[in-house]
Amino acid sequence: DTLSCSSWPASPGLRWEKRWCDLRLIPLLHSRFSQYLPGSDLCRQNAFQVIAVDGVCSGIIQCLSAEDCIDWLQAIASNISNLTKHNIKKINRNFPVNQQIVYMGWTEEREQDSLQDRMYTPKFLALRGSSLYKFIAPPVTTWDWTRAEKTFSVYEIMCKILKDSDLLDRRKHCFSVQSESGEDLYFSVELESDLTLWEKAFQTATFLEVERIQCKTYACVLESHLMGLTIDFSMGFVCFDAATKAVLWRYKFSQLKGSSDDGKSKIKFLFQNQDTKQIEAKELEFSNLFAVLHCIHSFFAAKVACLDPLYVGSQATASAAPTTSGTGKLKYST
Repeated sequence: DTLSCSSWPASPGLRWEKRWCDLRLIPLLHSRFSQYLPGSDLCRQNAFQVIAVDGVCSGIIQCLSAEDCIDWLQAIASNISNLTKHNIKKINRNFPVNQQIVYMGWTEEREQDSLQDRMYTPKFLALRGSSLYKFIAPPVTTWDWTRAEKTFSVYEIMCKILKDSDLLDRRKHCFSVQSESGEDLYFSVELESDLTLWEKAFQTATFLEVERIQCKTYACVLESHLMGLTIDFSMGFVCFDAATKAVLWRYKFSQLKGSSDDGKSKIKFLFQNQDTKQIEAKELEFSNLFAVLHCIHSFFAAKVACLDPLYVGSQATASAAPTTSGTGKLKYST
């Protein structure tokens, strides 16, 4: 309607050419997308939005069917993943071997205070070297890595992929992280593929760190005497007197048949004597109970994984490793 007659092509051989006009450009590197209403567990019907790292939003993108919506989400997720992998390779050139990035990506953390209007808050997680980092925004400079909201030692925390019966609300694809202090963090991702990617990355990061440090020693108390318990990747468990360094007992990982704890400070180990085949109970008291339990779990998982390094991150590795109950108890199965 706004075109004048003079703007039409003069020559009969010329034709109008249709071209796409970019209304909005959203860089996908470090961007995030969601089907859920912001901060809630309410999922939109065949619709989603994309938010760039600088906050620019696509607005609500409505698809004609559920299949179209899934196709779009998977395509966007694939592009974000490829861009992230390429970016990680570039960043890792500036970091030493023991500080390499294994994973970076957006999640949404469930607020522990259920009285708040906003149930979920976007958080950016990264696995680098010995630590899990939680950011409010992706780290861009080296200085940004020192300003994480929280950091955790990967071998002293427990990650659990949640089944449908474990979910706290209508959000799917969730996992929890129990910190070394016993604090439970609850995260949600958009797609099942995102959950699989996180699980494999966490197992790989833990394996690499356990393989690097080889052993970890914790202070403990036995009958009012200060002791030390070393979890050694090669030797297993070694308990020694903190003052004299004299070894009280040692057992291989294969000799540990079970354990229990009081959820506060005490762990009771059940070891099988190699000669008599009798079960021998050893009880120690720790000031950092959950860190010790999680560390034992990490060493066991790495021990199983090292039998076949190509198997790291597989579901079989996770099922062969010890698992925890709600109070931090370890359950061993083969």
